[in-house]
Amino acid sequence: MIKIKILIPVYNDWQSVFKLIDKINDLYINPDFEISIIIVNDASNHDYKYETKKLDNIFSIKILNMKINQGHTRCIATGLKYIFEKDNFDYVIPMDGDGEDRPEEIKDFLNHIKVANDKPIVGERIKRSENSIFKFCYQLHKLITFTFTGKLIKFGNFSCLSKLTVEKMIDEKATWNSFSGSLTKIEKNLFSIPSMRGSRYFGPSKMSFFNLLKHSFSIMSVFRKTVLIRSVLFIIFYIFMIKSNATVITAIPLLLLFIMIYSISSLALRENMDEFDKALSNISNITNIKK
Repeated sequence: MIKIKILIPVYNDWQSVFKLIDKINDLYINPDFEISIIIVNDASNHDYKYETKKLDNIFSIKILNMKINQGHTRCIATGLKYIFEKDNFDYVIPMDGDGEDRPEEIKDFLNHIKVANDKPIVGERIKRSENSIFKFCYQLHKLITFTFTGKLIKFGNFSCLSKLTVEKMIDEKATWNSFSGSLTKIEKNLFSIPSMRGSRYFGPSKMSFFNLLKHSFSIMSVFRKTVLIRSVLFIIFYIFMIKSNATVITAIPLLLLFIMIYSISSLALRENMDEFDKALSNISNITNIKK
């Protein structure tokens, strides 16, 4: 029996998470896989109430209730650490709980486990559900990230990680700051499968332009040495190009670059291994919905 842990961070969006649980239970999954769900409750200020249902296809469901809010990425990092140190598993599938990571694609991950040969399986976005402006900003985010890091990252949290990869993730301080950046850093060979961005079950998307910018800078902070080297080269080249026509307008790209470098340096301070090591102390209690 291959033990699969589905890891879902949540802050207040309980209606979506419980709908996701129902949809996962409705999947026809090969009986060779044992599916369990671990929800990381990021100190929600809305109480949750789950109607007990017959969940024949889910082995267990537990909720790790956090004492203080720590954000989406750190909830995933805490969940990975908990699963590795406290649970029995073969693979972990981190995913969003709002419907944007489509539950039917869980089967795609499971179907590729054998051929992936323990390499991390990532859902590479081939289609998104947001408006045209956001899609343009997302493409710009990928371009800027690639330009300054040399890494073309087309995936988010939705992935399937072997026990070996999970161990590497919890030993890497960048995991405390950026999931996709950390995974790209520690694993050179990723097995990609196509993934379509779904629509939220309830309410508007929480991925604003500001959050996308922060996400992009968090990834770049993982590769900050490369970013700094490429930024210096760009500054030298750009100054040489505008030296005969230097104006306030032509200086704007340099100003934006300095703001980016400052932001990346600030986000890099979030890579705190001492905090990561103590992550499980932020769990106030554990609720078992099904055991």
